[in-house]
Amino acid sequence: MEQKKDMISCRHVSKTFETKGAGNHVIGELNLTVKENEFVVLFGPGQCGKTTVLNVLAGLEPASGGSVVVNGKTVDGPDPERGFVYQTLALFPWYTVMQNVEYGPRMAGMKKRERREKAQHYIDLVGLKGFEKSFPNQLSGGMQQRVGIARAYCNEPAVLFMDEPFGHLDAQTRYLMQDEITKIWEKEKKTIVFVTNNIEEAVFLADRVVVLTNCPTAVKKEYVIDLPRPRSYTDDRFLALRSEIQGIVDKTL
Repeated sequence: MEQKKDMISCRHVSKTFETKGAGNHVIGELNLTVKENEFVVLFGPGQCGKTTVLNVLAGLEPASGGSVVVNGKTVDGPDPERGFVYQTLALFPWYTVMQNVEYGPRMAGMKKRERREKAQHYIDLVGLKGFEKSFPNQLSGGMQQRVGIARAYCNEPAVLFMDEPFGHLDAQTRYLMQDEITKIWEKEKKTIVFVTNNIEEAVFLADRVVVLTNCPTAVKKEYVIDLPRPRSYTDDRFLALRSEIQGIVDKTL
């Protein structure tokens, strides 16, 4: 079997926010490796620093100490090969679905015909064919999140970071989106680092669940989720893993 390369290497990373002369120590000493095409979920108690970890890995926040290497390059700021999907949608309301999805390639100078074909591929992939000319306010929450996912994929990043992208959706739409993101990942095989507060979502999606401690956060334990896809929430092995992982999570203070 071919050995997959390390796509993310995070070594002795710490993060402290300075506020009015005092330090808010959010990340303790984080060590984490993510392989190429792996779907890793970061899971932990509320307010433990999961989003901060994601921002540091993506280069949106500088680390206070340690090093992060993504796809062979030291992270020292944002980079187009590190895509990001937010919980709070960041779509341009004055742009159509097509215009939102093709935004990255357009900013990179790609010719109109080429970027339109590329954007159409990802619009089709997320199930929004026929909605190319719609504006965000004409779409449901789940459809808007699909636009965000298509836009991130259209930039063809090496790694995709997802910060609780389904957290604001109703339960039925959330289950649907979990199925959809699994199908998209299986087709495109991107490296994904996904943050969630939902234990079922973590076990349903992940190749590996990384459990984080309370602040200052660090890796508490990792679980390889060796369950076939598509997964069932009622499978005995699924339920056993969910219970085991939930049992080791720090209580939120």
